[in-house]
Amino acid sequence: MSESAGLQFVSPYAFEAMQKVDVVRLAALSDPELRLLLPCLVRMALCAPADQSQSWAQDKKLILRLLSGVEAVNSIVALLSVDFHALEQDARKEQQLRHKAGGSNGESILVSQLQHGLTLEFEHSDPLRRLRLALSELLAIMNKVADSNGEWFLKSSELFESPVYLEEVADVLCILQAELPSLLPIIDVAEALLHVRNGDWFLCLLVANVPDSFNEVCRGLIKNGERQDEESMGGRRRTEALRQLCQMNPSQALNIRAMVVEECHLPGLGVALTLDYKPDTADDAVSPLVSYVSGLLLGTNGKVRTWFSMFIRNGQQRKRESSSVLWQMRRQLLLELVAILPRSRSTHEPNDSVEDAESSSGYSGLREEHVVKASALLRLYCALMGIAGLRPTDEEAEQLLQLMTSRPPATPAGVRFVSLSFCKLLAFPTLVSTPEQEQLMVMWLSWMIKEEEYFESAAGVAASFGEMLLLVAMYFHSNQLSAIIELVCSTLGMKIAIKPSSLSKMKTIFTQEIFTEQVVTAHAVRVAVTNNLSANITGFLPIHCIYQLLRSRAFTKHKVSIKDWIYRQLCETSTPLHTQLLPLIDVYINSILTPASKANPEATNQPITEQEILTVYQGSTAGGEGGRAVRSRYSITTQLLILYYILSYEEALLSNTKQLALMQRKPKSYSAILMDQIPIKYLITQAQGLQQELGGLHSALLRLLATNYPHLCMVEDWVCEEEVTGTLPLLRRMLLTSNTCRYSQTQLHDAFQKVPSSGPRLMRMLDHLTLLSAGDLIPYAEALTGSMGLLLGPSVPRRIPQTLNKLWMVLNTVMPRRLWVMTVNALQPSVKMLRQQRYIQNDLMVDPLIVLRCDQRVYRCPPLMDIVLHMLNGYLLASKAYLNSHLKETADFDRQSQTISNLGLGQAGQPDTPEVTREELKNALLAAQDSAAVQILLEVCLPTSEVQTGPPGAGGDAESLLQSMRAAPVSIKQEEGARRAEGEGEPDGGLLSDLREVQCLICCLLHQMFIADPNIAKLVHFQGYPQALLPLTVAGIPSIHICLDFIPELLAQPQLEKQIFAIQLLSHLCTQYALPKSLSVARLAVSVMATLLTVLTRAKRFSFFMPTLPCLVAFCQAFPPLYDDVATLLVQLGQVCASDVSTKTRDIDPLITRLQYLKEKPQEVLVPGGDKSKLSLPQRAAEELGGADPDVQLCYRIEATFMDIISTSQHGL
Repeated sequence: MSESAGLQFVSPYAFEAMQKVDVVRLAALSDPELRLLLPCLVRMALCAPADQSQSWAQDKKLILRLLSGVEAVNSIVALLSVDFHALEQDARKEQQLRHKAGGSNGESILVSQLQHGLTLEFEHSDPLRRLRLALSELLAIMNKVADSNGEWFLKSSELFESPVYLEEVADVLCILQAELPSLLPIIDVAEALLHVRNGDWFLCLLVANVPDSFNEVCRGLIKNGERQDEESMGGRRRTEALRQLCQMNPSQALNIRAMVVEECHLPGLGVALTLDYKPDTADDAVSPLVSYVSGLLLGTNGKVRTWFSMFIRNGQQRKRESSSVLWQMRRQLLLELVAILPRSRSTHEPNDSVEDAESSSGYSGLREEHVVKASALLRLYCALMGIAGLRPTDEEAEQLLQLMTSRPPATPAGVRFVSLSFCKLLAFPTLVSTPEQEQLMVMWLSWMIKEEEYFESAAGVAASFGEMLLLVAMYFHSNQLSAIIELVCSTLGMKIAIKPSSLSKMKTIFTQEIFTEQVVTAHAVRVAVTNNLSANITGFLPIHCIYQLLRSRAFTKHKVSIKDWIYRQLCETSTPLHTQLLPLIDVYINSILTPASKANPEATNQPITEQEILTVYQGSTAGGEGGRAVRSRYSITTQLLILYYILSYEEALLSNTKQLALMQRKPKSYSAILMDQIPIKYLITQAQGLQQELGGLHSALLRLLATNYPHLCMVEDWVCEEEVTGTLPLLRRMLLTSNTCRYSQTQLHDAFQKVPSSGPRLMRMLDHLTLLSAGDLIPYAEALTGSMGLLLGPSVPRRIPQTLNKLWMVLNTVMPRRLWVMTVNALQPSVKMLRQQRYIQNDLMVDPLIVLRCDQRVYRCPPLMDIVLHMLNGYLLASKAYLNSHLKETADFDRQSQTISNLGLGQAGQPDTPEVTREELKNALLAAQDSAAVQILLEVCLPTSEVQTGPPGAGGDAESLLQSMRAAPVSIKQEEGARRAEGEGEPDGGLLSDLREVQCLICCLLHQMFIADPNIAKLVHFQGYPQALLPLTVAGIPSIHICLDFIPELLAQPQLEKQIFAIQLLSHLCTQYALPKSLSVARLAVSVMATLLTVLTRAKRFSFFMPTLPCLVAFCQAFPPLYDDVATLLVQLGQVCASDVSTKTRDIDPLITRLQYLKEKPQEVLVPGGDKSKLSLPQRAAEELGGADPDVQLCYRIEATFMDIISTSQHGL
C-alpha cells in the first residue's frame, strides 16, 4: 500500500486521546491531526450522551469550543442531518435487487443515472446524495468480496482514489458506519477497504473514530487472513494495514502478535510487529526479535513450528527484496550478531607463558555481558537452519563462524556458550568451507582443550565442555555417529536432521589432528571425578566419557589403568542416583572378565581390591553386620554401589566360566571373609526406604540377592520386616523418652547370668530393647545370643524366651548372617563346652545340619526352636546356592583340563561325563541333606516317653539320625520330668504342651519345604518314618496330600516295609482328604493287598497283614463303596489262613462260616445293648491264642477288622 505513503495517519498520541476521551490532549492536537477525528467528535458533541454527569457536560463544552473554529465541521453536521432510516431501507432494497440480478451493476436504487464521473457527482452533490454515492460504492465492493471466494482483487474506485476528496469521503464513510452499524458491520467494512487503494488509510481513520473496535477489527482481519501472508498481494496489503493499525496503537501490538500466533495466520505480520516493537526498558540480554522467533521454533507447539518454518522456506524461494519481512528480519539478526562480536583481544590470558602470539592475535574475547545474548543467537540460528531450513548467506556464515570461535570469559554462561558453539560446528559443518576457516576452527578446538580445566575451576561448574570434547572424540573413534548426533541435539535442545555423512570432515580432524585414541585415554584418566555426583548434576560429565571408553575397550587396548578413577568416582556419589553409574559398573565388570581381543587375553582391567572395598564399609558397621560404633564417611549410595559391583562381579564371573576356561583364565573371586564383613541385609533395608532416590538400584540388588544369597530373601523375613517397620512398632518406639540406651551390654549380660533369680529385672531390660529400632539394637546382639543357653533351665519364665525371640527376629532384619553364626555357637550342648567348636559362616553353608546339633533342651523350648528352624531353612537355601556356585566355578575348568588331556584320544563324549556326574552328585547331596533335616525334625516330634522302634522297616533308620547328632547324654525324658516336677509344663500329650507347640512349628517348616520342592516329600516318604508320626504329619502338614501322586509308585516297591508304610500313610490320607483321587488310590491298595495274598509266604503274610488290616477300616470309613472289595479280601485272607491251620485248631471252620455271615448280613450282627461284648470276644480269643500260632492270630485279627468296619459303618449311619 505504498500509494498511501504521502497521507497523514492518526498518531498514537491522538488515538490514545480518543480512546480515553481526553479533551485536554485533543485540544493540544494540530489542525491536520484533529481533522482526521472530526466525525467522531462531531457526533459526540451533537448526540445525546448516556453520561449525564457534570464533568462530561464540561468536557462537551470544551469539545464544542474546539470544533467551533473548524470549517469542515459544518459539512459533517449536514451529513448527520440526513434521514438514515430511509437511507438504510433504500440500501437494503438495492442489496436485494443485486442479489436477484446476480450481482450485476444494473439499476441502482441509491444512485440514479450518473451524468458525470463519480468524483464530479460527489463534488456537486448535497450531503444525502454524497452518502448515497459512498454507500452504493461501498456495498458494491463488499458484495464482490463476499462473492470472490477468497480470491484477491483490487477494485478501482475513483471515489476512494481522488486525493482531493479523501477527507470528505472518509467523513462520509465514518458517518455511514456509525449510523448504520447493522448494515455496515465494521469487520466487513474493514475487509472491503483492503481491496481499494488507500484502504489502510481509510481503515485507520475508521478505527480511530471508533477506537473501541480496535481489537475486534484486528482479530477479524487476522482470522480472514492467509496462512502465508507474503505469498500474495492480498496478504501483503493485509499485513501492511494491520501494521499501520498497530503503529497507531502500539500498546496493543504484542496482543495482536499473540493473535497471529494463536491463529497461525500472517507470520510476516508477527515478525513485522516485533521489528516495530520498541520496549520501554531495553533488555541487554536478549532482543525481542530473538526471543519471539526462538519461541516459535523451539516451543512445544508443533503446529506453530511448522507454520513459521514454512514462512522461512517460502520466503527464501523469492528473490531478495528489501521490502520482504523475512529479509528485514535476517538483516536485523545479522546486525545484532555483528554488534556483539569481539572487537579487541581478551583481557585475560590464562596461559601467558605458552601463549602463541600468532594464534592469539586472531582471537579476541567475548564480553561477559554479551555471552548470554550470543548463546541465544547461536541457538536461534541453529533453529533457523536446522528446523526452518534457512540457508545462510556468505556474510551470515562468516559472521557466525567468527562468533562461534570467539573466546568467552570463564563463567557458567561462557561454558554454555562454548558447548553450543561446538555443537553448532558439528551440526552445520558447511559453515567451514575454506582452508582458512578450517584452520580457524582447529585453533579454536585446540584452545578448548587447553582451557577446559581452567574454565571448570574458574566457572565452578561440574559439567564443562572438556567432557563433551572427550565424548565426541570417543564417538568418532568408535564410529558412533548416531550417538554424536544425539549428543548435539540434546545439547542444543532441539531435534535437527543431521546426515552422518556430513560429519566425515570433522571425524578426520578429530581422530587424526586433535584427539588420537591414545591421547583420549590418557587424558580421560587425568580428568577429575565429579564431586557428589547425583542426578541433579546435568550435562555431559567425565563419567559419560569413561563409560564410552570402557565400552570401546580403549583403556585395555592402550594399557591404561582406570580402576582407581572408577573407585574414586563411586566414592563421590550421593542421592538421587545418577543414571550412568549402573551402566558404568556393568561395562567395567565386563572389561575385567572379557579381554579386548582373543589375541591378547591379558588385556583386561584390574578389579577393585578387597582392602578398598573394606575401607568403604569401615565405621558403618562393627565387624560385618554388627554395631554401628562410628558413622562411615562414605554415603549410603557409595556403599550400595560397591555392593552392586561385588554381587554383579561374582554373578558375571560364574556366568562366564566357560569362556574363561577356554581362554585358560581364572580371575580371582572375592573371598568369603570379605563377604561376611559386608552388612548386606542392613544395606538392603536402607535402600528399601530410598527407592525413589536410588532409581533401579534397589530392584537390581534384590535380583542379585535372590540368585546368590537366597537365604537373605526369604518370604518370612520380608513379612517380619513389615511387622518390625510398620505403624504399630513406630508408635511403640515413640514411647521412648530419649534416644539414649538406658541399659548397657554388660548390665544385660549380668542379668542373663543370674537368671532365673533376675527374671523381673531381665524382663524390664528386654521390654525396653523392644522399643529400639533394628539399627540401635545391633550392639546388644552378642549379649542376647550369647546367653540363649541360659534360658533352657526348668525355672525360666516363658515370657523371657518369647521376648528374646522377638528381639532376635528384629536383629534378623539387619544382620542375619552374623546373627545366625552367633546363635548356632551359643546353642551348642553345654557338656561340650570344654571342647566346643566355634563354627564360621562357611562351615554352616557346607553342612546346614550343624544347626540341629544344639542342646537337646532347645527341642522342647518353642521360642528358641522357632529360631533354630528359621536358621535351618536359611542355611539349607544358602547351601544350595553355595554348591551351585562351587560347581560353576570348578566344573568348566575341570572339563577344560579333561578336554586338553583327552586330545587325540578319539573320545568325543568323554569331556561331558565329569560335568554330568558332578551335577548328579550335587543334586544327590542336596537331596540327602534336605531329607536328613526332615527326618531329624520328625524324630523331634516324637514324645520322649514313646521313643521306641516303629514297625519293622517303617523308618527305623531315621530314628538313629537324631541320636547320632546328639553329643550330650542328657535325655529329653529327664528334662521333661524336671519341667513337670517344677509344675511348668503340661504332659506331652496335652494340647498346650511345649511338645505340641514344637510339633506345630516343625510341621509349618515341612509344609514350606514340601511346597518349595515336592521331591523332598517323595524322598522322605520313600525312606519312611515311624508310623506313630503319621497322624501328626497328615493333620499338621497341609501339603502332604501330594503324597497321593506317588503312593502307587511306593506300593510297587519290592520291599515289604515300604508297601506297609504306603498303606498306612494312605489310610490317614483317605481320612483327611476324602477325594476322588484318594478313592482310586485306595482301590489300588486293596487290589495290591489281594495280589500279595496270593504270592506271600506264611511268615511274610503275617508280617504284612497284621499292621495293614486296621487300615482297611479307614478305607471303608472314608469310602463306603470299597466295602464289598474289602470284605472279599478279608474272606479270602481268612480262607487262606484257615487252610494253613485246619489241622491245628478245631474252631477254624466255624470262623469261616462267621466271616461269610458277616460279609452277607452285617446289619444283623450288632444287637442293641450287646454289641460291645460281641466285638470283644474275638479279641479275647486272639489274646488267648496269641502264643499258639501266627495264622490263628491273623484269623482273629481279620474277624476283629470285620467287626470294626461294621461298627464304623453303623455309627456313621
